Amino acid sequence: MLGIDPGGEITGYGVVRKSGGITRMIACGTSRARPEESLPDKLCRIFNFIRELIDLHQPQFLVVEDIFYGKNVQSLKSIGQVRGVIILAGGLAGVPVHEYSPREVKKAVVGRGDASKEQVQRMVQAVLGLDAPPKPFDAADALALALCHSHRCL
Repeated sequence: MLGIDPGGEITGYGVVRKSGGITRMIACGTSRARPEESLPDKLCRIFNFIRELIDLHQPQFLVVEDIFYGKNVQSLKSIGQVRGVIILAGGLAGVPVHEYSPREVKKAVVGRGDASKEQVQRMVQAVLGLDAPPKPFDAADALALALCHSHRCL
């Protein structure tokens, strides 16, 4: 399962596998925008990055954070564009794409829809049996997305 936390500047990813009732982290990290990148270059880079992750990890599902209401229109626009290329990458690779709101993910992983980023990070650490909390928050959120789908569907 490949979880993706889309962002205008930082996009997090997390790969988990469930086997015999145990869920393990395979990989997590981020892709960061470069200040000099044009929008088309940034979207192409993210698209190619997601395709590489799909090719490398062969996920059964791609799980992406749904867009949520915000006051910053530019930020929402940027996240929407990034989500579009992520969903396209999954679709072209034939990987089913599932979407969850931040509140749904927090509720599934922590038990509360209003959980803090630190609480999500610590619960991801506990559920996956990691020695330390996954960092940065973008990677932890991506792992939480994958865990959310794992808990709901597998």
